[in-house]
Amino acid sequence: MQIGIDSFVSAVTDPGTGEVVSPADRVAHLLEEVTRADEVGLDSFGIGEHHRSEYYDSAPAVLLAAAAARTSDIRLNSAVKVLSADDPVRVFQDFATLDLVSRGRMDLVVGRGSFTEAFPLFGLSLRDYDSLFEEKLGLLLKIRDEPAVTWSGTHRPALDAQTVYPRPLQDPLPIWVGVGGTPESFIRAGVLGLPLMVAIIGGQPHRFRPLVDAYREAGRRAGHPAEQLRVGLHCFGFVGDSDQHAADDFYPGWAEMFTKMARERGGRPPSRAAYDATRGPSGAYIIGDPETVATKMLAVSESLGGVSRISLQMTNVRLAHENLLHGIELLGTRVAPIVRAATGHPSAAG
Repeated sequence: MQIGIDSFVSAVTDPGTGEVVSPADRVAHLLEEVTRADEVGLDSFGIGEHHRSEYYDSAPAVLLAAAAARTSDIRLNSAVKVLSADDPVRVFQDFATLDLVSRGRMDLVVGRGSFTEAFPLFGLSLRDYDSLFEEKLGLLLKIRDEPAVTWSGTHRPALDAQTVYPRPLQDPLPIWVGVGGTPESFIRAGVLGLPLMVAIIGGQPHRFRPLVDAYREAGRRAGHPAEQLRVGLHCFGFVGDSDQHAADDFYPGWAEMFTKMARERGGRPPSRAAYDATRGPSGAYIIGDPETVATKMLAVSESLGGVSRISLQMTNVRLAHENLLHGIELLGTRVAPIVRAATGHPSAAG
């Protein structure tokens, strides 16, 4: 199992001073986080894409390029690239270039996104939510797999024996599909034989087992080898020196974020009791000291029939930068060795 981190590059209020970290400083902190993750031997670091005032990740390819230039070993990925709102030709060119910059360390994770601001921003209709993604994913895969592309569709001009440059260092460029809880999305990824990145942001991870099984069965029926049908997880998580410290450090920012989402979407306001329940043994949050986090990762993987990667969304709007760097260090130096030893990761021998 690979262990990584995903960041949405959220605006942060320093809990010590009460001041909002400037956008320039927040981006500088992000690059420190990626560098630290590389230094402590983590497997991956992902940067999301949002078009909202509280995030600074609307141009993930730019941030990933900066991260690639500062790192040497860690894999880098989108988390996720909102393919529905972009041109597959340009997306492929961006990430093929990133693959060259990183010398073959790039994963392109594409999805529809959990927010909808990109649709009106780029003149798209939410009525086309499904068809946009399906058509653009098909074109993206065709560009990846064929040197000259002839294609026609509904949402962009046709291509006639058109070549797309540059070509990535990795052949083929790894393309994952990011999904939430829609069964059709799991099955489509299986039919296409693409790795799956599952966002589990609440509830109990074991409830996703039927969906993961459906993905694997769809892939098997389509003739794809089992080793090609990899499953990754994106979960809220944080590592501290003790379970209580980790929980207390992460909670204020979690509560602020979910309070805002509840107001926007008409949901129930968050509570500390709900937070503590969801970080319990069967819940989705992977928060605690290194031993607790490692044990939880292994249990979640087993409940889903084995996963290839777990990426923790550790950034938080009320978390001090120093605490986040310490959490990254604990994840790499304390959690990863336990998980790798238990799962046979190649790095375990080192």
